[in-house]
Amino acid sequence: MDAIWKRLVPLAGILSLAGCAAQRYKAAPIVASATASRLESRNLADSGLQLFVEQDLGRPVSPWPPATWDLQTLSLAGLYFNPALDSARARIAGTEAAIRTAGARPNPTVSIAPGVPTPYLLTFDFSIPIETAGKRGYRMRAAWSFDQASRFDLADSAWTVRSGVRAALLNYIIASQTLGLFRAEEKVRQDQVNILERIFSAGEITRQNVDLARIEFSKSHLAISASEGQVAETRAALAAAIGIPVAGLRGAEFAWPGVDNPPNAESFSPETIQRDAVVNRLDIRRALAQYAAAEAGLQLEIAKQYPDINIGPGYTYEERHSFFTVGVSSTIPLFNRNQGPIAEAEARRKEAATALVERQAQVIARSERALAIYTATLKELSEAESLRKLQENQLQITQQAIRSGTDIRLNLDSVQIQISILERARVDALVRARRALGELEDAVQKPLDPGGVFNITPESPALHGHQ
Repeated sequence: MDAIWKRLVPLAGILSLAGCAAQRYKAAPIVASATASRLESRNLADSGLQLFVEQDLGRPVSPWPPATWDLQTLSLAGLYFNPALDSARARIAGTEAAIRTAGARPNPTVSIAPGVPTPYLLTFDFSIPIETAGKRGYRMRAAWSFDQASRFDLADSAWTVRSGVRAALLNYIIASQTLGLFRAEEKVRQDQVNILERIFSAGEITRQNVDLARIEFSKSHLAISASEGQVAETRAALAAAIGIPVAGLRGAEFAWPGVDNPPNAESFSPETIQRDAVVNRLDIRRALAQYAAAEAGLQLEIAKQYPDINIGPGYTYEERHSFFTVGVSSTIPLFNRNQGPIAEAEARRKEAATALVERQAQVIARSERALAIYTATLKELSEAESLRKLQENQLQITQQAIRSGTDIRLNLDSVQIQISILERARVDALVRARRALGELEDAVQKPLDPGGVFNITPESPALHGHQ
């Protein structure tokens, strides 16, 4: 009996040492009030954001925060703060863990059978599983492909954040310009009312002329109120696109150099746009990675037709005698050869291939439509600018006539009001052109404005550095 225990004690020690490497559970409670407080405290003066922006730009930003924020710096702020990227980063952590899981080798098994009916019998079996037909390699390849897909998904989420910031900044800039136009028009209409009041007092016009002018003046005042609300709304939307509260924008000024001069449609060839849409888009590359994962999954299921092997040395102790044996065991593919899982994997591969082709067709159609709309809106913008220039020439003629005494200021006010109306029409055409350009950029997922920068790839430190 003592001999049995002498053999069991080392075995127990081996098993206990194996348990020492086990990980322990660590609690990570979430307190809603604490997370809300952190969200509410976010702002553009954040020192961590400064380091993040400087690392991406490759130069120091002084003073901090900058006096004026443009599309590039606001996009970086969105990459730093927006919680959508945190979700995508968490998915990458999951796929990285899945790679470790796929690469793990199966553990050996140990079995001990005490003697029956006598305590002087003991059987000890140690089994080592061996995977055959490259199953572990296929499993790791599928996990790696899914990891690549999740990284493309993170980069795609980054582009979505940038696109949202772009649209929000454009809306804010346009709303601010429109507000300025309405305020300038209000001053002209106030001057118009004052002139008509004097003419009415002289008895040269009826009261109805003055009242009509006052009505138009009141309309401009109402338009200012509505436009101020639009500015506040677009500012809040900009904060949301970045991922901070509105209070986090306090004191910040925004600019978009060259917003009034979108690039010519002739600079974008349909062939280049289509090629970029098919090749450059991150969701297309993600679909390719998903197809590679489906391909590896099919190879794994085919490999499972070949059973794994278990090699097990055995030891038996009986009446002071020791017996050593070596056994081999395996599953016999008698009733099935994994036909069902193979068929499922083939269907998943076919589905992934179909999804890729479908997505390519969609992005090609989207890019062609976006380019056509952008070309049309540029023509509309050009016509609006031409009308405004004609009206500005009329303004100069009227100003010269007033200086020479052959015209009255009331006519000047009328010309200025017409210029304001035409300018608002030009701004409306501009925003349609800019939004169409944004749709075109989304179709190819790269900036098309001269000087536009978005150097984001699945491996970019800007995506993985901030956790």
